[in-house]
Amino acid sequence: MDKLKNYSALKKFCLDEGIDLFGVGGITRIRDEFKISSKVSLSLDKAICIGVMLSGAVLSEIDIVPTKLYFHHYKIVNSFLDHIALRLCNIIQKKGFLALAIPATQIIDWEKNIGHLSHRRLGVLAGLGWIGRNNLLVNEKFGSQFRLTSILTNMPLKIDKPLEKNCGKCSLCVKICPAGAIKENPIDFDHIKCFEKLKSFQSQRQVEQFVCGVCVNICRGKRK
Repeated sequence: MDKLKNYSALKKFCLDEGIDLFGVGGITRIRDEFKISSKVSLSLDKAICIGVMLSGAVLSEIDIVPTKLYFHHYKIVNSFLDHIALRLCNIIQKKGFLALAIPATQIIDWEKNIGHLSHRRLGVLAGLGWIGRNNLLVNEKFGSQFRLTSILTNMPLKIDKPLEKNCGKCSLCVKICPAGAIKENPIDFDHIKCFEKLKSFQSQRQVEQFVCGVCVNICRGKRK
């Protein structure tokens, strides 16, 4: 009963604070993939994944290059997620459990697109969506038009089930990708081509960080 009660209380807090997506996944099978101290990760067995939808108006400005408005929006949404994750950690810790918030965006290796862990993979485990052709987490309602972060914890919580879904026949992102990095088969996504295009956007001063948003704009879930 505590698992469901804790889950419901944390979800209510998040939704009341403006979070749009909430799920919990088990992580015991993938903890060795995390780029965090094992003495910490071995004490944590779940990931709470939270997400916030992006502005459709901001995304609609994107054609084949990212915009400065999108870059600003991207940063603000990430900051908001980190803020809520911190507050969630405080709630969990005051209940006597461990909690570790992973930054919404903190890349360790840009060429391989590796962070401390994959929020996208945790999002799959938490039942929030599937990995699409665009190499992003795709949610049935929002497509890829959201940002995500994760909190690792040992708090007793109900675990959500992964979805048995995929992109189906939709291949809009394949056609529009300015780098030609997106393929019909998601496992063939070309990380190097994607990274080289991100570098070119930055060198042209389109944005100040490695962001694009072209495939995010086209991937709209049920809101097509």
